[in-house]
Amino acid sequence: MAQKGLQLDRETFSCSICLDLLKDPVTTACGHSYCRNCIKAHFDEEDRKGIHSCPQCRKTFTPRPVLEKSIMLAELVEELKKTGLQAAPADHCYAGPEDVACDVCTGRKLKAIKSCLVCVISYCEKHLQPHYDAAPLKKHKLVAPSKKLQENICSRHDEVMKIFCRTDQQSICYLCTIDEHKGHETVPAAAERTEKQKELEVRRLNIQQRIQEREKDVKLLQQEVEAISGSADKAVEDSEKMFTELIRLIQKRSSDVKQQVRSQQETEVSRVKELQEKLEQEIAELKRKDGELEQLSHTEDHNQFLHNYPSLSALSESTHSSSINIRPLSYFEDVTAAVSETRDKLQDILREEWTNISLTVTEVDVLLSPPEPKTRAGFLKYSHEITLDPNTANTHLLLSEGNRKVTRMKQQQSYSNHPDRFADWCFQVLSRESLTKRCYWEVEWRGGEVCVAVTCKNISRVGSLNECVFGFNDKSWALYCYTNSYQFLYNSAQTVLSGPPSSRVGVYLDHRAGILSFYSVSETMTLLHRVQTTFTQPLYAGLYLYGDGVTSELVKVK
Repeated sequence: MAQKGLQLDRETFSCSICLDLLKDPVTTACGHSYCRNCIKAHFDEEDRKGIHSCPQCRKTFTPRPVLEKSIMLAELVEELKKTGLQAAPADHCYAGPEDVACDVCTGRKLKAIKSCLVCVISYCEKHLQPHYDAAPLKKHKLVAPSKKLQENICSRHDEVMKIFCRTDQQSICYLCTIDEHKGHETVPAAAERTEKQKELEVRRLNIQQRIQEREKDVKLLQQEVEAISGSADKAVEDSEKMFTELIRLIQKRSSDVKQQVRSQQETEVSRVKELQEKLEQEIAELKRKDGELEQLSHTEDHNQFLHNYPSLSALSESTHSSSINIRPLSYFEDVTAAVSETRDKLQDILREEWTNISLTVTEVDVLLSPPEPKTRAGFLKYSHEITLDPNTANTHLLLSEGNRKVTRMKQQQSYSNHPDRFADWCFQVLSRESLTKRCYWEVEWRGGEVCVAVTCKNISRVGSLNECVFGFNDKSWALYCYTNSYQFLYNSAQTVLSGPPSSRVGVYLDHRAGILSFYSVSETMTLLHRVQTTFTQPLYAGLYLYGDGVTSELVKVK
């Protein structure tokens, strides 16, 4: 209780300006007491206004009051000092260089705890109290302490800027709407803040969505690293088993393959991890940007919000794809197949085929295959010259133009028997070349209807419709081209397509990515159908001709 009484004495006999014990106390007409120097300094600051006020109750005096010493208070303070009561505790929250100071305090100023957007003044806890007690002041807008309150005052009219000019994108006061901003589109600053707040939330939502996408991509990339490593390990293991069956040369080649696979594994893993790191950096940047937007969104001062909003840097476009699509590929399995084939051809063939093995390893490309071209010029970069295989041609098909053109004939042609030839009723032919990489070719036809297909080599040459004909089984993908329409078939499933009629079709194949696309080619290219799947073996181009006299040609494109 003694300590409580002591604290009461300190408060009673302290100057509300400097918060120390009264020194040479004087009392104003309203009854409040201050240190002579403190209240003198306060009145000195108000001299230019011609009206003086009490720092506590804000009562005004005209003219400037004559200060008289309060003899009783002076004696009481001296007596208190003898009992050990000294200056106010040192832990008062005085304003430092980085703090917002109370505008009301004179002498050494306290930290402000709130700023009033109506009064355009910052207050310490003590001087803020009237805003909690007085009914008119309770309606004022209080915000976190701000050093930029004066930016809310119109430099032209010395009025608080409560209006936002959308025409000039700036805050103005009500007098500005009468002169320089007359006729402009204006709204209350609070209303504009609401609109901008909505935009900000949309931007934050987009950022958060991108963060989620990137985090998902990072997980996919980690799975890709594991898949690459697992496939590489299996390729090494299988290769070693096959190479141990051969003699010294095979052992040397085994070591070479192992080294190349590991090297390519390291390269591919490094590429994936590099992208993973970039995505993680992008995530960090997006989170930082989100933090900035969040901080701005919590700005209570509308004008500060609107002032800072245009300075926000636009969200940069991602340098990476919006999402990572891991292709359903076989990673190093092609290496195993190449080694197995080489094993069967013995030492001489092994020496000849070594280049093939080496290329198979280095061509492992598990991620971020180039996107499908957008223009015909882009497709032509992958143009692949294809010829037709006479050993597969139906006996009613006549090949010409260096085996690039085929015509359906009434009479049978004098082809020799061959196990790869299609049956008499199946008017089809395959390409001689296998397709295992990215390639593009065009087919042109006249005189009727044709089918442009891509197929596995082991499609049946004889048997039922579902076994032999392009598109009616799971070994071929077929685009049927009619006079004014198109139809896509795979495994007997039919898809009616729309697209501009044309006598030329472009076919794009990315074997590793599992992409097969058919385009109608004229002055422009129109996508007719795209397939996304997994190709497990080399593919071949195929043609089916309806009706006698129909011709189709694998066009030489430039």
